[in-house]
Parts: sequence; C-alpha cells; structure tokens
Amino acid sequence: MSDLPSVDRRTLLATLAGAGVGSLAGCSMFDREPDGPTTEADPDYAELLATRFAPTLFFDAAEPWLPTDPRPYASERDGETIVDGFDALDGYHERYAEAGDPPDPTVFYHVLEYEDSPLAVVQFWLYSTFDQFTTNFHWHDWEVLHVFVDTETDRPQLYVASSHSQRVPNNEFLDPDPEMVPRILSELGSHSSALSVNDEPDAFQRLPGADLLADITNSAIEGVESLSELPLAYGLPRDEGARLPYVVPEYEGAAVYEHERLPNVGRDSLVDEALTVRSFDSLASPPTDLPERSTGVAFRHEDRVGNDASDGVLDASAEYTYELVPTGEIEHLVDFTGPQLSFEFSVPEFAEDAVSGHISTTGAPWGQPRYGNPAADITDPNHRATLAERYDAIGDAAAINTVVARVTEAVTSDDAPENDGLTTVEPGVEAVALLESDPVAVPTFGGVAAVRDVPDGEHRLTVNAPGQAPYSERLSVGDDADSPASMSSTSETAQTTASESPRTTASDAAQTTASETETTDPSASADTAADADRAGQRITLAGSDGQIPLVARENARRLEVDADGTDADLTDLAVDDDFAGRLYDGSISGSAAVYVHEGGAYTAEVRDSDGEIGAFRVDPDPAVDGDGSDDDDSDSDASNDDDADASVGPPLRITRPDTGKASLSSFLASIAGETSEDVASLLDDVEATDENLVGRENAIRGLVTALDAIVSAAERAAQNARAGDRANADRQIRAVETGLERVVERVAAASDDLPEPIANAVRNRVDEATRRAEQARNADKL
Repeated sequence: MSDLPSVDRRTLLATLAGAGVGSLAGCSMFDREPDGPTTEADPDYAELLATRFAPTLFFDAAEPWLPTDPRPYASERDGETIVDGFDALDGYHERYAEAGDPPDPTVFYHVLEYEDSPLAVVQFWLYSTFDQFTTNFHWHDWEVLHVFVDTETDRPQLYVASSHSQRVPNNEFLDPDPEMVPRILSELGSHSSALSVNDEPDAFQRLPGADLLADITNSAIEGVESLSELPLAYGLPRDEGARLPYVVPEYEGAAVYEHERLPNVGRDSLVDEALTVRSFDSLASPPTDLPERSTGVAFRHEDRVGNDASDGVLDASAEYTYELVPTGEIEHLVDFTGPQLSFEFSVPEFAEDAVSGHISTTGAPWGQPRYGNPAADITDPNHRATLAERYDAIGDAAAINTVVARVTEAVTSDDAPENDGLTTVEPGVEAVALLESDPVAVPTFGGVAAVRDVPDGEHRLTVNAPGQAPYSERLSVGDDADSPASMSSTSETAQTTASESPRTTASDAAQTTASETETTDPSASADTAADADRAGQRITLAGSDGQIPLVARENARRLEVDADGTDADLTDLAVDDDFAGRLYDGSISGSAAVYVHEGGAYTAEVRDSDGEIGAFRVDPDPAVDGDGSDDDDSDSDASNDDDADASVGPPLRITRPDTGKASLSSFLASIAGETSEDVASLLDDVEATDENLVGRENAIRGLVTALDAIVSAAERAAQNARAGDRANADRQIRAVETGLERVVERVAAASDDLPEPIANAVRNRVDEATRRAEQARNADKL
C-alpha cells in the first residue's frame, strides 16, 4: 500500500478513463414509450404564442455573458456558415465595451405542434457567447425554456427550464397560471435556468412558504429520510444559500483571456475573481469568503414594457428589452465551434478528453433531439406521465435510475473529548459529482448530489469539493442491484483497487404525480401532486445510508487497509466514528483506502467472502502507534506511517486485517484499553488538586479497574482463538460481556464524577464493544 498515489482533483476526472460503452445497455430513457411526431407551427400562430409567453429574464449582478444574437460573429468555413468561439467571445466584449450596454439582446423562439394532438410547445432559446462554471466551461451556450400549451383550451400545461445537462433534473412546473408571464432566473456563468412563478419575481423558492408557491412541482426524493420532502430539481443555488466556487478555463497553457485571438477579453471579462478558485486541491479547507450574489440585470420582451405588469415588480439595477426572433432565421448557422479548453490546474490529458463535451462547445440547438421533440427534455417522470394521460402524443414514462446522496462535512463534535469524535454538518460550499460511466460532472444543490437517467450496471461515483479530500465509491444501479432493503453502496477511494463484484444498491421508490385534471389555480396542482402513486424514480443511495461526509484537506488522513499478510478474502469495509456513527460503508477487493478526519476515533470493520467479520481500532492521533494492543502477535496494526500524501496528513494503515474471533477479541482489548487510558488520565487532574475531581477518584478508579479487567479477558480470548482453543476463547468473551455490563453500571454510578464528553465517549464505546463481543462469540472462524 505504500505506493498508493494521492487522490486529488485529478481523481475527479481520471475516474472517467475506464468508462465502457457496455454500461449504457438498459438505460431507462430508451425504454419509455415514444412520443408522436411534430410539425412546425404556422409562422403567424407561432409568433402569437411566442409573444404571449415571452419570458422575463433575470441575471446575476456578476453575469458577464447576457443573451445575445450570434449572427454578428458568423463566418464562412468550407462553404458553411459557422460561429467561431474566439470571434464570438472577443466580438461580444468589444461591442459591449463600445456601447456600454449588452449588445443585441435577443431571445429566439421555435414553435412545434404534435400531430393529431392539441398539444403545442413554444421553445425559447437563449444564446450566450461563453459558459464558465464550477464543473465546466465552453465556448457558446444555449439554454431553453419549453412552454407546453393546449391549443384547444389555450392553457399552458408545463414549463420545463433547462438545467446543466440531461443528468441533472430540469426545473419544471405543472399547470402554471395562464395569466402569469413565465420568468427565468439564470445561474451565473452557466446560465442554467430556474423558474419563478411566485410573488417574488427574481427569487427561487424550492418549497412552498406561508404565502408563496414553490417554483417547481418536481417529485420529491425518495429513499433518504432527510430528503423525503425535497423536490428533485437543480433550482437556483444562489437563492438557497449555496456557495459555488468557479474555475478558470485555460487554452494552450495559459488562461483563456490571455490568448492573442482575444484582445478584447481580460480577466475582468470572466466571472468575478472573488468567486473563483485556482484549484480544488490547493485549498486546505473549503473557501468561506465567497461573496453572496444577487439579481443585477433583467430583460423583458419589447412589446410587454409598459403594457403588462404580470411579471411582477422588477428589482434589478438595470433593465433591458429583447427582440423575439424565430430560430428559422438562424438555422443556417450549421455549427458553433471552438477548440477544447483545459482546466487551469493540472489534469491528465486523457481525462480532459473524456469530458471534452463540458469544455469545448455545445453545438447548434437544431442538432439536438429536444429541438424536434421538446418532450425529450421532460426530466420528471410524473410530469411526463401526467402529460401522457392527457395527450396521446406523449409517451408514458419509464422508471428512471437516479443516484442520490446528501453531501455533508465531517467536523469535530463538542460532545466528544477533544479530537476523539465527530459530527456532520451542512457543507459550506457545493461539491461536484461525477460517474465514470457517463462523463458528465454535476454540481450538488443544497448539498444534494443527484445524477439521473443512470444506466443499469456498475458505476463509480466520485465526489469532490474545493478544499476537501475526495470521495469515491463503486455502486450497482438498476436491474443489477439487489433488494431495496440493502440501500448501501460499494465504495472505494478512486485510486485503490476496485471491487470485482460490488455490493448492490437500489430502491424502487414510488413517486407522486401531479393532478390528472387541469386547474386554474397553480396551488391546486402543487397540492394534488402527491395524490397518485406511480413508479417513477428508482433511487440508488450512494455513501452510507445516503450520506457522503467530506473532510477538509487540512484535517484529512488516508486510512489504508493493506490486505497483504492475511488469508482472508476481504470484500467489505466500513468505518464508524464513536460519535458520528457510520461514515463509510462499501465493498473492497483486498486493499482499499478512504479519507477520514484526524479528529475522530474510529472502528474499522472488514468482512470476508465467508461473511466473517474483523474489527480494528483506529486513532489518528500521531502519538498513537499500533492498535492499542501490547500483543506483538496481534492480527491487526492500525498504525501511522511517514509515507504521506503531501496534501494531507500522514496515512493510517491497517495491516494484516484478518477476520474472526481472534480479530474481534483483539479489538475488544484495544477499545477497552483506550477507554481505560482516557478515564485514568482524569486521575492526573485529581493529583493536581482539580477541585472538580477531588473526592471523586474512587468512582474513577473503579471504572478504570473494570475496563482493565475487560482488556485482560479480551487478550486471553484472542490468544486462545489463535491457539485454536474455541471453548476457552468463548469463555473469555463471555467474561468480556459480563465486564461490559459492570462498566455500564459503573458509568451510571460515576456519571456525576465524569466530565460529560468522557462519559459520552465511554458510553458510546461500551455500546460498540458490546456489539463486537456478540459478533466475536458467534464467529465461526477462530
């Protein structure tokens, strides 16, 4: 294990290298019923619908690239008209600087009608010359709002606002108020589109408030109790208190703004430097100084200004009007081109090639399936199912595999002794999640990682955040997964050996749907969205019970399991903290590694192919050497090592991780001995005449004596097990269990004499030891 490479930002992309096309088989998106054909709407009718639903647009105060017309930057190449990325980006900033106002504010529209159906769709396409975000950057950017309209009732049926990619759920609203003007809230840099339908026109509301509708009717996340009422949609991070650090694109070894073909583009032409990090792994901890963001610019359709206030009171520092133009006038632009960009910090070239779609260009909208079939962009299965019930032209939904986890941050707990226990808190910044089988990086929203439309099969998920040590795991999705009851995932650090047969994770979760009936009251749709019970999302939980705790790099230690020297065929690894509980749970194939917080106190559990268990005490304190046992023949050695990842603390290593009765007995000796030492340290305070402890030393000494007795019995049990003496080993394990009962009694009797953090630690460790003693007694393997 000494040659394990460090895992840093490169890992986020390097995990893509092994992606195989075979994993695409069985993806649910190919199994849904087909939609009917569409035809172009009559131009006059198309203009009428487009004008009626022309959205009001809100942009961040720091937004560099506002919606514009690409035609001024077009050129000829090999007899075709294209828009070159250099020309568009440089020309846009040149014209913006000369005029002092955004050049050519434009929204393009495209109206389709489904044949033999009253359903029509107005598409509003927004073009920006560049995209810069935390997960991607590329030349050109196209975002779209679909407005599904019933032409017989003249009522809108569904809004679908495009998010980052097909792997990120779009922001959708079923049965909007027909009198309301659609509103788009654009995310800074990436231009991902959130919806606003409530009375606060420039703010996003994921959940309904006392006097406000929710801005989406997406189905809730199933399978994670803490997320059970959270709609599965990207939303608008800035309005939900999220902080997103942006990254700087590079081309030919220099920041893109330094290129000679971009004389009018400077550093101040990109997203504000205050919102930017130069690399994820160069930070010791997550950034805390990212400025808050707010609306700065608003756009209305030119025919609506002064005539229609239904889009609410605008709260923006600048307002502009835009021109509506049919996309037919720009379909002669056959391509939007630009060379592949690079991350500013070091990333292997093959990995950048794997995600080239994120760092080059998006191409032309008319080359995308959703341009001819807008229903292809409906990401919520219940919205699709509802439209399928209303209109034969829309195919019914199929079950969609979605990988979900809540990303948290592991920090030290005030309830624990110093550096001996953790808790998890909401993260200060958003993270990035990526599947190796489908190289599309997705940002978290409110700390939630959700990757939708994941093909059946085995995958590796990597999660990374600025200033945090990375997390990576393998998991099985869909038909290859076992029963929903398992709800656990296969995990490993990305650079370690992957399991050949990872544990499975899946949950067939029934999703709610919107009302089958049309309504004039948007709140009625939201209220009835939970009435029906349809199978829509198949949720696979990543992490441990759906939680992925990240660790700040300055506090991170790599815990390595070295399978050399053991006969056990190790298949699983779990890591529990005394206070935070289970932080990691997944399959391994022999050796493995995972990052842990140096301020925790851990029990590492391994399982082998026979179902036998081994447990090992891990204390990241550099002063601790070994597993706490004085037995030189111990089957475990959770030790520190000077062979460190330079970006984090020195690694911790579990060598000879055997399973069975001897391993578990040695663990019992370790945890009891560690606890005895912690309690005995209080006697030093007594000798120093600590007024809080004087007179209480008898209770403390009694507890130490009881713990020491457990150490002796557990060590004898381990020795007997190694000698093949099952009967005497079991007799000593029963003595340990009796001793643990006495410790419980003594802790209760001494509760007033122990500092609360120490008392908490003793109780937690006794609970852990009691469970492990039962496992030791029941173990078949000696």
